[in-house]
Amino acid sequence: MSSPAGAARSGGSDAEILSAERRALLLSAVREAAAQAILPRFRALEPSHIATKSGPADLVTLADTEAEALIQQRVGASWPAAVVLGEESVAASPDLREIMGTADPCVVVDPVDGTWNFAKGLAVFGVLLAVLRQGRPVWGLLYDPVMDDWIEALPGQQTRFVSARGVSQPLATSSEIRPGRLTGYMPLGLFRREDRARIVAEFPDFLRITSLRCAAHEYRMVAQGHAEFCLSGPTPHPWDHAAGVLAVEGAGGVARFLDGSPYDARRRKGVLLAAGSQAAWEHLAERFAFLA
Repeated sequence: MSSPAGAARSGGSDAEILSAERRALLLSAVREAAAQAILPRFRALEPSHIATKSGPADLVTLADTEAEALIQQRVGASWPAAVVLGEESVAASPDLREIMGTADPCVVVDPVDGTWNFAKGLAVFGVLLAVLRQGRPVWGLLYDPVMDDWIEALPGQQTRFVSARGVSQPLATSSEIRPGRLTGYMPLGLFRREDRARIVAEFPDFLRITSLRCAAHEYRMVAQGHAEFCLSGPTPHPWDHAAGVLAVEGAGGVARFLDGSPYDARRRKGVLLAAGSQAAWEHLAERFAFLA
């Protein structure tokens, strides 16, 4: 991990610190980590390569820790002004979570988002990487190691999908708000047991509410217009959501906390709602206002 001394403001505009060359470096670091540490472990994990963190469904694998270390080393060596932190770093040292909201810049990475899927041999996992400036996301990458394609997002620019061959295309969210036709994602198991019955009582009015157990692919689906919304759990970790917020917003959608506040990585509690349009966001925020 690069030194927390990097939390001091680096100076420069977003465009200056996120040049095309630097974005290429970040992408290359993620692709290399996937090729070297993630894909070789997929469906090849030994029992000793899998451990639990907060509970039996909260897994960490050797691929998570190895990939995070590779990304930290590569980015830290090439961008010494940045603090590079990942989900597993914070799991080992929780005090580092505070730095994610204060560093300028901070590179935040989820090395294997969807670890449960990955550990069970399901090909629904990804790598999430975001650059934050004092809690504000200024670049997001949602990478699929299996297909070697990605979604890239920058504030004020249209979100783009890039294929393994480098073919880039703009993305647009769905503005679907017809009652009974909405599709979205929600991690029901992350909510308090006493809230779940009330949440599920809303389900019959939707076409489908489910969970992919992978924020990277849930946000990708919303940004591509294949689903209308996704809701976070009550503790929206930056490594799970910062990149996805930018992706949805840049594709024409809206991402805010249910109380209407804009996304900020410094915030520890609150349910984050990403929807395909302002109208859809307002409709859904009203339906799930009891979770705010």
